[in-house]
Amino acid sequence: MRAIKFLRTLAFAVLMGTSMSVVSSCGDDDEPTGGGGLGTISGTVTNDAAIPEPIADVTVTVSGVDGTVKTGADGKYTVSNVSLETHTVTFSKTGWQTVSSTIAASKFDATTKVATVNATLVNAEAKIVGTVYDAKNGDVPLAGVVVAVAGVTETVTTAADGKFAFENLVEDDYTVTFTFPATTGYAAITKGVSKTGFTAKVATVDIHVGVDVLPGLSADDLRDADKWYYNEYRGGGNADEYPHWDWACDYMASLKFQGAWQEQWEGTALQIRNAEADQANPANLNVFDSYTYGSKLITADNKILSLRLRTHGGAEAPAIFGVQVVDLSAAEPAAVKVGENQTYASDDYTDFHFDLSAYVGKEVVIAIGIYRESTGDYWRQLVLRAIRFAGQNVVNWDWLPGTDVVAGWKLTQETVRSTMPQTLKSFTGVSPLGAGRDTDMETGYPAAYQSWRDVHHIGHEWSFVPLKKDPEVTPSEGYIIKTRGGGTLPDFSVPEAYIYAKFAIAAGNNSLTLKARTFGDNFTFFKLTAIENNGTVTHLTPASNTAVEASAVEDGEGCWKFKNNDGGKDVPDGYASFVYDLASFNGKDVVLVFGVYKGEDNGDESKLCFYSIDLN
Repeated sequence: MRAIKFLRTLAFAVLMGTSMSVVSSCGDDDEPTGGGGLGTISGTVTNDAAIPEPIADVTVTVSGVDGTVKTGADGKYTVSNVSLETHTVTFSKTGWQTVSSTIAASKFDATTKVATVNATLVNAEAKIVGTVYDAKNGDVPLAGVVVAVAGVTETVTTAADGKFAFENLVEDDYTVTFTFPATTGYAAITKGVSKTGFTAKVATVDIHVGVDVLPGLSADDLRDADKWYYNEYRGGGNADEYPHWDWACDYMASLKFQGAWQEQWEGTALQIRNAEADQANPANLNVFDSYTYGSKLITADNKILSLRLRTHGGAEAPAIFGVQVVDLSAAEPAAVKVGENQTYASDDYTDFHFDLSAYVGKEVVIAIGIYRESTGDYWRQLVLRAIRFAGQNVVNWDWLPGTDVVAGWKLTQETVRSTMPQTLKSFTGVSPLGAGRDTDMETGYPAAYQSWRDVHHIGHEWSFVPLKKDPEVTPSEGYIIKTRGGGTLPDFSVPEAYIYAKFAIAAGNNSLTLKARTFGDNFTFFKLTAIENNGTVTHLTPASNTAVEASAVEDGEGCWKFKNNDGGKDVPDGYASFVYDLASFNGKDVVLVFGVYKGEDNGDESKLCFYSIDLN
């Protein structure tokens, strides 16, 4: 019986002009493989021309059926002994795009048990090929990289030669993703291939992973760059009166630097590397010798970068500097200069401005650096006192320009809108290192501020604004913002100092817990304020607290006062906990502001000491 059925099937295939490969399966062929018996799938495969033409030698595969058939010269095929169930029919041929079609059991004719599945193939002789190289290890080919092309089902893994190839494509726009073995430490990279990037139907995408985009940093490294959440970073140790920033507010010293830098009373100095081993370094006015960098979302509200700076040595020691931008979404990320190189030689502070309008709507890496003009014993310093982003030029010691959200706060609507949402949820106020007013890079406050980076310290991750008073940054109890002492009238409208950060509020991120303490017999007056992107201001009331004494201030415009003199880095349970419900802001980006207020003239400073801030 099996031989007779095979001959019948073969004769039918010959009559239809179809070649067919048959692989027999175990069991009796007379028994149906699915409920309802066996049927036949047939059809015609043509091209997508205006007048369709048949395509011969297309391989036809039916899911659940052993073997394949090929279309004849007339484009027709037939597959017999198909269970009357749902199947996927796939059509493939080198040089043509593979297509699949799903046919339900109901599509089999009830009488003839035949289902018709026709297909149209698109000519696809194009290829995407390339090689992956490991630039940080001698540019050797890199094996084990999984390469995927959007819209193509199958992936390719590179072998020892680092090569990959995707065939049977049409010339079109594609996205190619490279996922690297975990042992390399490289993050996935995505490259674009444009329709015009094919030459003789081949697009070549060679990847040199780990190659430097900025000195010492590859594109992969830059994907982990610090986010410059805020529009203002100020530094320096000396201040006359605010809005000068002094050493206690010098959080520019907590930024990330490459090359040589030093914290000075005048500001943060980017330096030409001039150790004996560095003096042979070649001059290069296109590649930074030393720089600071961060990832920044550019908007219409912060598209102008203003640098307040000076140099050392006067006219005899001009510093050549500039700004470069890396767009990591580009097919081949590169450092692009913003304007021309700048030259300055003066001990007087002045302002330089860089237009970032070309990057509005993008988050890009901003690098600010100094260039080496000559080889040999060459020494220059660029002293940064302020890095400021706004919709217009910022000059002198001015606050960021714009419309105040709350009169007197110097926090503008433009700043609120363009502040980037924090990606972290937990912050500490306890510094790993204690340091006083000392610029020593190993033991002074610069070392302490750099240590903040590893623990998500409030001083690094939130922005501090000293409207009237500087903070205390490294006591063992936590990070302290405070009021002035006696001689000032109570004010519940404008804080003496505050910190702020923006958060995307949502389930799992809509409850905030502050753990804090006070010092002495006086109350500390503070409040938490939420500011939405549209400028709406809400002073928040804690849902609960564990302070020794705490209450809302009558006519205090949302202020609370509390006393809680317990708590230290080794006594975490001694701090007062204030819990705030942020659920009413779900789905919104909200700037949260902790401010300390002069609630009474008690002849002393009032201090708000932060042990931790947590969102959950």
